[in-house]
Amino acid sequence: MKQIIINESDAGQRLDKYLNKLLKDAGKSFIYKMLRKKNITLNEKKADGSEHLKAGDEIRIFFSDETFEKFAGKPEPVKPVSVSRQAIQKLPPVKIIYQDDDVMIVNKPSGLLSQKAAADDISLNEYLLQYLLKKGKVTKESIQTFRPSICNRLDRNTSGIVTAGITYRGARELSRLLRERSADKRYLALVKGVIRKPEQLRGYLIKDEKENKVSIVPQQTEGADPIETDYIPLGDNGRMTLLEIHLITGKSHQIRAHLSSIGHPVIGDNKYGEESVNGWYHRTYHGHYQLLHSWKLSFPNEACQLENLAGKTFKAALPENFLTILSQEGFLKNGNLEQ
Repeated sequence: MKQIIINESDAGQRLDKYLNKLLKDAGKSFIYKMLRKKNITLNEKKADGSEHLKAGDEIRIFFSDETFEKFAGKPEPVKPVSVSRQAIQKLPPVKIIYQDDDVMIVNKPSGLLSQKAAADDISLNEYLLQYLLKKGKVTKESIQTFRPSICNRLDRNTSGIVTAGITYRGARELSRLLRERSADKRYLALVKGVIRKPEQLRGYLIKDEKENKVSIVPQQTEGADPIETDYIPLGDNGRMTLLEIHLITGKSHQIRAHLSSIGHPVIGDNKYGEESVNGWYHRTYHGHYQLLHSWKLSFPNEACQLENLAGKTFKAALPENFLTILSQEGFLKNGNLEQ
């Protein structure tokens, strides 16, 4: 017999989904059969698989050790993150803004992928998993049934706030708050041209999967998703404007493409930006990344089931190159940017 006590990381999952991950080579129909026959029990009682697990729950699996190992299969390997010296020099360290038992909030540097695009990629997900393993927050055994992961993504060349669930409870609630737009996200962007009035932009976004690029159209079109982007100008120097952006919908490349579509592309954006402006930025400030930063994240008071986050606002410090250009171009003189 195998006895398993549910820990905080796995709490909140449905029993059947937990068993599917624990006994990944068994098959769903076999697991349901074992539940019906009481060869798998929950807290010494018959279960149908729909039960939501709580910390401290006991699962008993009445298999021989050989049978259990056969159905559990080989543990998924955790590969160490190997980064070349050049990559380390180019990428600033990931900074932890906040951490508790359920969640992490980090400041992602520009140039680092949020999630892998290819097998050999280095991403924020791998960094965070290695950090949690090193700190003993998770083990190689515990991540077989729940693997901590980020809950929102930023483009490779966008910096700022990324959230991650350490436990199933944390990941589920963060994902819900972000999906329902209960959590308020604010970005900072330095854009071409002068903008003096706040505005709410609306449009429709079409994604070209093959080119990994989007376009914005004013009218509903087949395959297009409606988008909304609010912005407030925080100041300009006659050539550029610093915007605070409220992302109401959250589509891929939305901010960059939406601003470009109205003639105010993000400076340093090689995909949607203006070549002459980007050229000046590269020559003058040796910038490699677009000046777009996920700046603030505010959680609601009542709708948030993560007690430690309810009603709180978190900020991610701007990258050094972003601060340098803001300082040199006169944006910090009037205290129009609250750090």
